Amino acid sequence: MSDPTDTAAEGAPASGTEQGGAEQGGAEQNGAEENGAEENGALLSRLRLIEDQPLADRAEALSQLHDELRTRLEAGDAPRSHG
Repeated sequence: MSDPTDTAAEGAPASGTEQGGAEQGGAEQNGAEENGAEENGALLSRLRLIEDQPLADRAEALSQLHDELRTRLEAGDAPRSHG
């Protein structure tokens, strides 16, 4: 005795709007995802280099990285102009 609404739970979209929304912004999302992946890779490479340094140098480099990441994060909170 299966419920016909179970198909939505199995992965079928509940309505056509969900699928259409993915198609409209797909190229833009892919570009953002690729940039994010590149940034993540660059960050991981930088962290590996830092980890290979002596303790005092590591502390300074991690502090600098922390400051840079905080600045980027806080810049993302700034209101954006729409003009």
